[in-house]
Amino acid sequence: MPLDYQPILLPNPGRTTAVALTEYEQRGGYDGLRNALRKKPEDVTTMVKDAGLKGRGGAGFPTGMKWSFVPKGPGPKYLVVNADESEPGTFKDRDLMEIEPHTLIEGIAIGSYAIGCELAFVYIRGEYTVAGDRLRDAVDEAKKAGLLGAPSKLTRADGTPFSLDIVVFLGAGAYICGEETALIESLEGNRAMPRSRPPFPAVAGLYMKPTVVNNVETLANVPYILAKGVDAYKAIGNPPNNTGPKIYCLSGHVKRPGNYELPLGKVTLRQFIEEYGGGTPSGRPVKGVLPAGVSAPIIPAANLDAVLDYDGIKGAGSMLGSASFIVMDDSVDMLWAATRMVEFFRHESCGKCTPCREGTMWLEKTLYRMMEGKGKESDLETLQFVSKQIAGNTLCALGDFATSPVTSSIKHYRDDYLAHLVRIEKKSDKKGDKAAE
Repeated sequence: MPLDYQPILLPNPGRTTAVALTEYEQRGGYDGLRNALRKKPEDVTTMVKDAGLKGRGGAGFPTGMKWSFVPKGPGPKYLVVNADESEPGTFKDRDLMEIEPHTLIEGIAIGSYAIGCELAFVYIRGEYTVAGDRLRDAVDEAKKAGLLGAPSKLTRADGTPFSLDIVVFLGAGAYICGEETALIESLEGNRAMPRSRPPFPAVAGLYMKPTVVNNVETLANVPYILAKGVDAYKAIGNPPNNTGPKIYCLSGHVKRPGNYELPLGKVTLRQFIEEYGGGTPSGRPVKGVLPAGVSAPIIPAANLDAVLDYDGIKGAGSMLGSASFIVMDDSVDMLWAATRMVEFFRHESCGKCTPCREGTMWLEKTLYRMMEGKGKESDLETLQFVSKQIAGNTLCALGDFATSPVTSSIKHYRDDYLAHLVRIEKKSDKKGDKAAE
């Protein structure tokens, strides 16, 4: 049975209108910011670190630790929100921005105070026009109420006014902008391509100044930590490594697709699909699941009892990433699925790194040839060889992501590849028989 859990990030499931400032404050909104301003910035960072909050954008890096990397001292610092939600099957951040914009704004304000930032940016993918409009409206509401501005009506722990402005920026819709340094390049007006590191953004990011880049859902978790405390946050989830709530996106072959907020580590993948998603519409068995959009290895049906947290999905041979689960029943040809995913990555490659630019093209060509009935068994070795030349040899993770559909589908569904070759062999045999006659 579904858990008896009251969502805190999306407390209004099914709602389509934005929560206004008055409604948000009635349920305790901005209490976390006021509590944060009573503390020293470094103490706020320590609280987030102690709460165990990990980045919800994909990498799962500890948020408080990321904040602590920003150098102390004078000079401009920036907080940039990665709202370029371009991973296929991912739509959690859109829900947060469209329905709960003040939760994000409060999280931005707390994070900005912690790192000493007075100007923050929200980088939204260009197609999210509704989210952009509603977020701008919410920023205006917060300014009129004196919660934001230069200065605002709020006071810091040292008695000085709290000052923060937030700029909402719509990008042009490129997958590569989900990578933080490519996002920064785009925000500066350049072509979106990843930077060489070091230096890392915490030292030289936006305009070559210290910068923190956080995901929307990551920052939406922060107000609860500052309002309710570290222990209350850690009580949610599966401590010590998987604390707090997580929004899981569910799509594909399920009866009830959508966003589901649950504590980390409290349900298995099988329970999630069957009890929350209602199972497959056709009643056919699940063949495999993509747990992080198309960026992580496929989880085969044999591993559906994996727990939904960072450790559980890793143990199943994949990664939680953005927690965007795409379910595929046994009608899916995994060669076809891998071809479509590689086609996406080849199209979205920025072209800066030769292994990714050339490698994704060769993966796509080889897979197309196999789909067209012109492949041979040695092509499987070629696909794996090319994948090895890409993975780990690019400036960003897109190269690694592009190889996972290929390597994991060959590993778990080799017969789907061989079935195409068998059909080819049978056709050639018939032609041979006719020639003999």
